[in-house]
Amino acid sequence: AAQCTDARVNMIVPTLFEKYPGVEALADADVADIEEIVRPCGLGKSKARDISACMKMLRDEFDGKVPKDFNALLKLPVGRKSANLIMGDVFGQPAIVTDTHCIRLVNRMGLVDGIKEPKKVEMELWKIIPPEEGSDFCHRLVLHGREVCTARTQPYCDKCCLNDICKKRI
Repeated sequence: AAQCTDARVNMIVPTLFEKYPGVEALADADVADIEEIVRPCGLGKSKARDISACMKMLRDEFDGKVPKDFNALLKLPVGRKSANLIMGDVFGQPAIVTDTHCIRLVNRMGLVDGIKEPKKVEMELWKIIPPEEGSDFCHRLVLHGREVCTARTQPYCDKCCLNDICKKRI
């Protein structure tokens, strides 16, 4: 999903899974075939290479199952954002997903000050967000960032439910 919208990913994934319905099938797939399917998401070569490598690791090292341990997830060719997303959404474990919306909003609101590096933002948020609320908090930031506290247009501060506490009201 890196550098791609959820809507685009959701258009591509069914085709990928229809052709390659499981870990074994994707692990055995030709990388060029995977690339052809994922190309509309951008960065087709690297995404196809990473998907193939990930599926091979899942097959060969994790008995075909996605590991439930955060550090084991990080051994796969996925970043912290994806590992946290898996921990929170798939396994229901504490997670802080620091995507572009999260980083932008927590800086605007003053929960962090000028921190742009995802891991540093994540570490700061772990200090102030209750672990059991981290995943939901981040999903709410995504929705808020898409609809209200936007990046590409002037934010709609007049419609914001947080404008009374926002440190950087625009």
